Amino acid sequence: MTKQQLFAQIRKKQSFLCVGLDADIKKIPDHLLEAEDPIYQFNKAIIDATAPYCVAYKPNLAFYESEGVKGWMAFEKTVAYIRQRYPDQFVIADAKRGDIGNTSQMYARAFFDEVKVNAVTVAPYMGEDSVKPFLIYSQRWVILLALTSNKGSHDFQLTEDREGERLFEKVLRVSRQWATDEQMMYVIGATQGRLFEDVRKIVPGHFLLVPGVGAQGGALEEVCRYGMNKCCGLLVNSSRGIIYADDGEDFAYAAGQEARNLQQEMREMLRKYL
Repeated sequence: MTKQQLFAQIRKKQSFLCVGLDADIKKIPDHLLEAEDPIYQFNKAIIDATAPYCVAYKPNLAFYESEGVKGWMAFEKTVAYIRQRYPDQFVIADAKRGDIGNTSQMYARAFFDEVKVNAVTVAPYMGEDSVKPFLIYSQRWVILLALTSNKGSHDFQLTEDREGERLFEKVLRVSRQWATDEQMMYVIGATQGRLFEDVRKIVPGHFLLVPGVGAQGGALEEVCRYGMNKCCGLLVNSSRGIIYADDGEDFAYAAGQEARNLQQEMREMLRKYL
């Protein structure tokens, strides 16, 4: 999916919502545990309920890998279901990979050749040669960790060098030489507030994947005020606040309502800031 195609979906749906499919076997409704593949059945119901209101899905690989082979199979089936039923959705493997070149080649092959997601999250710590193998795939995306939403992000990401450049700024500045805004996005946490202004000074045209709205306390209006650009430039993720809105038999309906509520807020933000 190209940047222009993604923006077209945002305009069509008046939404820049990404639903995080963090399917925890210990949190899904009890009645699904009797199914042959509970995680897949949970995801399938969530997807059907939320697809009208979002433009992207983001399975977090930790929740699937924790279940071993059957968890990975649920992940593959989930992506295949989205591809078959909702082909206009942008699918992100939240894997946070990144290793020496030949290892990254294998990660890229797994996610782009085999599972066929649109994007994968990648850690920048090992530098250019650990990221480049993901970038050889045309119309596939690298989403590079830059300024995350967790409390510990301040341990390293805000440290300054002798010239006063913070580490997250160096990540943005250096990595933008590796690929254009047609193939690279950045993870910027919703809890970072006005730091979105500093991000946009360096990467004004890139899309940003923004976790942390909802359960982690990030404010949608603040994200949009400081982070939105002329192509929207935001994929705002909500996971727990949507998929665990209810733990009963109506869990999918509740998830759809939560997604709809966020979509309506996003429609107003697009009218206000785009």
